[in-house]
Amino acid sequence: MRIEVVGVGGFILFALSIWAIVSIVGSRAGTGAKVIWVLAILFLPFLGFIAWLLFGPRAARH
Repeated sequence: MRIEVVGVGGFILFALSIWAIVSIVGSRAGTGAKVIWVLAILFLPFLGFIAWLLFGPRAARH
Protein backbone atom coordinates (compact mmCIF):
# COMPACT_ATOMS: atom_id res chain seq x y z
CA MET A 1 0.00 0.00 0.00
CA ARG A 2 2.76 2.49 0.87
CA ILE A 3 4.50 1.95 -2.47
CA GLU A 4 1.30 2.90 -4.31
CA VAL A 5 0.88 6.09 -2.30
CA VAL A 6 4.50 7.10 -2.88
CA GLY A 7 4.14 6.27 -6.57
CA VAL A 8 1.00 8.36 -6.94
CA GLY A 9 2.54 11.20 -4.92
CA GLY A 10 5.67 11.07 -7.04
CA PHE A 11 3.64 11.16 -10.22
CA ILE A 12 1.64 14.16 -8.99
CA LEU A 13 4.85 15.98 -8.04
CA PHE A 14 6.32 15.15 -11.46
CA ALA A 15 3.23 16.49 -13.25
CA LEU A 16 3.22 19.67 -11.16
CA SER A 17 6.92 20.17 -11.82
CA ILE A 18 6.39 19.86 -15.57
CA TRP A 19 3.52 22.35 -15.37
CA ALA A 20 5.70 24.78 -13.39
CA ILE A 21 8.58 24.50 -15.87
CA VAL A 22 6.27 25.13 -18.82
CA SER A 23 4.83 28.16 -17.01
CA ILE A 24 8.32 29.46 -16.22
CA VAL A 25 9.45 29.16 -19.83
CA GLY A 26 6.33 31.02 -20.98
CA SER A 27 6.68 33.82 -18.43
CA ARG A 28 8.01 37.31 -19.07
CA ALA A 29 10.87 36.85 -16.61
CA GLY A 30 14.45 37.29 -17.76
CA THR A 31 16.50 34.37 -18.97
CA GLY A 32 18.61 34.23 -15.81
CA ALA A 33 15.55 34.10 -13.55
CA LYS A 34 14.01 31.37 -15.70
CA VAL A 35 17.16 29.25 -15.49
CA ILE A 36 17.36 29.64 -11.71
CA TRP A 37 13.71 28.67 -11.22
CA VAL A 38 13.97 25.64 -13.51
CA LEU A 39 17.11 24.45 -11.71
CA ALA A 40 15.44 24.95 -8.34
CA ILE A 41 12.49 22.80 -9.43
CA LEU A 42 14.72 20.11 -10.92
CA PHE A 43 17.13 19.82 -7.97
CA LEU A 44 14.65 20.51 -5.13
CA PRO A 45 11.37 19.23 -6.56
CA PHE A 46 9.01 19.80 -3.64
CA LEU A 47 10.66 22.85 -2.09
CA GLY A 48 11.42 24.38 -5.47
CA PHE A 49 7.81 23.99 -6.56
CA ILE A 50 6.46 25.53 -3.36
CA ALA A 51 8.93 28.44 -3.61
CA TRP A 52 7.93 28.96 -7.25
CA LEU A 53 4.24 29.06 -6.29
CA LEU A 54 4.94 31.72 -3.66
CA PHE A 55 7.66 33.83 -5.28
CA GLY A 56 8.14 32.75 -8.90
CA PRO A 57 7.51 34.62 -12.12
CA ARG A 58 3.93 34.70 -13.27
CA ALA A 59 2.84 33.45 -16.67
CA ALA A 60 2.43 36.00 -19.41
CA ARG A 61 -1.00 37.56 -19.21
CA HIS A 62 -2.89 38.70 -22.30
